[in-house]
Amino acid sequence: MRVLFVDKIRFFDTTLRDGEQTPGVSLNPEQKLEIASRLADIGVDVIEVGSAAASEGERSAIRIISDAGLRTEICTFVRALVQDIDLAADSGADSVHLVVPVSDLHIAKKMRKTREQVASMAYSAVEHAKERGLIVELSGEDASRADQVFLRTLFTEGVGRGADRLCFCDTVGLLTPEKVAEFIPPLARIAPLSIHCHDDLGFALANTVAGLKCGASCAHTTVNGLGERAGNAPFEELVMSLEVLYDYKTRIKKEELYHLASLVSRLTGVPLPVNKAIVGEMAFTHESGIHAHGVMREPSTYESIKPEMIGRKRRIVLGKHSGSASVEAALHEMNYTTDENQVKEIVKRIKELGDQGKRVSDTDLMAIADAVLAIESNPVIKMRQFTAVSGSNMIPTASVTLEVNGKEMTGAATGDGPVDAAMQVLRKSIGDVADIRLEEYHVDAISGGTDALVEVTVRLSKDGKIITSRGARTDIIMASVEAMIAGMNRLLEGRT
Repeated sequence: MRVLFVDKIRFFDTTLRDGEQTPGVSLNPEQKLEIASRLADIGVDVIEVGSAAASEGERSAIRIISDAGLRTEICTFVRALVQDIDLAADSGADSVHLVVPVSDLHIAKKMRKTREQVASMAYSAVEHAKERGLIVELSGEDASRADQVFLRTLFTEGVGRGADRLCFCDTVGLLTPEKVAEFIPPLARIAPLSIHCHDDLGFALANTVAGLKCGASCAHTTVNGLGERAGNAPFEELVMSLEVLYDYKTRIKKEELYHLASLVSRLTGVPLPVNKAIVGEMAFTHESGIHAHGVMREPSTYESIKPEMIGRKRRIVLGKHSGSASVEAALHEMNYTTDENQVKEIVKRIKELGDQGKRVSDTDLMAIADAVLAIESNPVIKMRQFTAVSGSNMIPTASVTLEVNGKEMTGAATGDGPVDAAMQVLRKSIGDVADIRLEEYHVDAISGGTDALVEVTVRLSKDGKIITSRGARTDIIMASVEAMIAGMNRLLEGRT
């Protein structure tokens, strides 16, 4: 059965106020304007851009955003104080989010007042804000712990004094959907009602959806769920939950959600959790062989929504769970042409890296593929055995057994280090077949860490002909040997 919501759910974004109260986050007016512009473009109805009473910088941001001509309502947070309201009006705000404590805990311990005193302050503030020409959203702070009879009385009288809208604030995230079903319907009958949920116990999104199902007509959210402590209800998750799970058309430009999330993350300096729903790095990333295979055949097998809906792309990452299908798909996207044996070898190397706790990036895959594709099925030179030893009291030495044109050859050599010894023994072992010179040697760590995949590049020459060859392993010596043997085979076979 289709859930009935109000005809037009409104979105009240408080990223620039409640979100900016995230510890360590501070936005300048230009950054706030950039985020506000993106919020307006995506379809948000109200933007709470800060608190006019907080600082001159906040007032400057409100003035700049108010003068920008954005197609949205510009709101500012105020307490039930005349000076807060006057600063908001003088800064050009369209509306005020007028917040008054309504739980006995907040009234007595924070305000050191009585219910009657707080109610009187609220009514006077509503009247003054209306005199200043402001839209008023009267908000009950800590409403989930309030006496609901007192809250209904305050809201009813507040609307009688001119409040345009009401807001139920679950200030410390203690609501449950069951309590929402009890608390919200009577309040929603008084005036248009917003619901403002915090995520202290992980219920912000569920409670927000429950509130909208029970008659609330507006949701307070923040981009990426930013906010104090555990944050607020995440805008992008609410939008997609309504669209996908409840078939409710939000009017939000969903294809811009990821770009908005990325912008807010960059400007606030708060990284997106990798496993965050909708906008996290892993939300549309697949590694498991079965999952990746299924997604490539039919995306809906392991994806609830298409990544393109929110401006994203699907990613297949490779690791120990990867199968041939996902590796082949990744190679195809990189324009590699491989046969069955080459794919098997590439998968084997990927799994070896995965067993070491590593994920294989696109750069890693390219290095592995380049190395494997350089090894032909019937090469002139095949390596049968290789060892290299080095230590503080010994000369670096390498020994190798090769099969050259079907004939087994064994040799040993010393060098300035184990890599140099390896290069020397390989050249020496084929000396009777060809004079191959090492012209250049280069190594790159593909990723960070002492166990990084390394890519070795060598330039070899024979009779004036020069080729470049690569090897990729977590072991620099084996990567070097691989690059040398692949390059020597190409020179001996006359390939470029």
